Amino acid sequence: MTRPIQIAGGGLAGLSLGIALRRRGMDVELHEAGTYPRHRVCGEFICGVSPSTLEKLGVADFFDEAESLTSAAWFREGETLLTAPLKLPAWGISRFELDEQLRLRFENEGGRLLVNSRLKNEPIEGRVWTAGRHPERGAWLGLKCHLRGFDLTHDLEMHLGRSGYVGVARIENEAVNLCGLFRIQPELTGRGPERLFAYLAANGLSVLADKVRTAKIQHASFLGVAGFQLGYQRTSSRAVVLGDAYAMIPPFTGNGMSMAFESAALAVEPLCDYVQGRMDWNAATHRIRKLLTQKFALRLQLARTLHPFLTYRPIQNLTTFIARRGLLPYQFCFHALR
Repeated sequence: MTRPIQIAGGGLAGLSLGIALRRRGMDVELHEAGTYPRHRVCGEFICGVSPSTLEKLGVADFFDEAESLTSAAWFREGETLLTAPLKLPAWGISRFELDEQLRLRFENEGGRLLVNSRLKNEPIEGRVWTAGRHPERGAWLGLKCHLRGFDLTHDLEMHLGRSGYVGVARIENEAVNLCGLFRIQPELTGRGPERLFAYLAANGLSVLADKVRTAKIQHASFLGVAGFQLGYQRTSSRAVVLGDAYAMIPPFTGNGMSMAFESAALAVEPLCDYVQGRMDWNAATHRIRKLLTQKFALRLQLARTLHPFLTYRPIQNLTTFIARRGLLPYQFCFHALR
């Protein structure tokens, strides 16, 4: 006798987990509140997830045609702080493209996908929650859009502002993805690109704003999201929770997409043991939570420690002072966050 698995949330963690379970013959039903394809607020930069993890999930070939990213540069209000090679495999690919590829594979593997279907966040046996962040009041605003004709100096650019930062990275079809995290300023209003330019100006990012103005904004890709907290999300101890629903790592790490895939891979074997009756649900939940803690606890703690160095102006001054003297341990921090 086997037990079915129900997945709530059809993002990277949910779809890749569904594919991996279907390839092992499991009965999987996935509920997605929206539809496909669609844009999502995301850095669209993947770095640190191992090829073996992607192979385990059955999705490694999706990155054969993704943009290979090899260089990075950090700026503060137009001043170059450092440039560095990316010494781990890194890819740029839009969520519009990647989520659609994952959806098609999940359905081709025989998974049952229900779109426009929103489940309640309840700790039900056999239900895996991968539906993203827990909605709550937060101090942060995320803004994202695709650009064409943007003059990138490196494959990944990070721009530090007065109370936030913006990442710009190459994606497919000669486009770039711009995604920013800003401390909310209620006085800054406007919609679409007008709001983005307001936040760039308020953060002293006039050089970046000028580069954006010379590019062509893909208006259909423009999205904003607020009402979230970084770090561990509120969940029941009886729930299996993966991806952003488990923890939202600060986006400067470029690690959110990798953690979605990694968390899905960690859950595969315990869920298979549950489905095949070798483990009860509570034991499977406990096992998955333990694996997540072992994999991500230090990474999340380091990210939380470094976050103020990028978002609070007095501490940014210290970061800038160290960077100007070539003493910033960039490669150490880069590898420690993966």
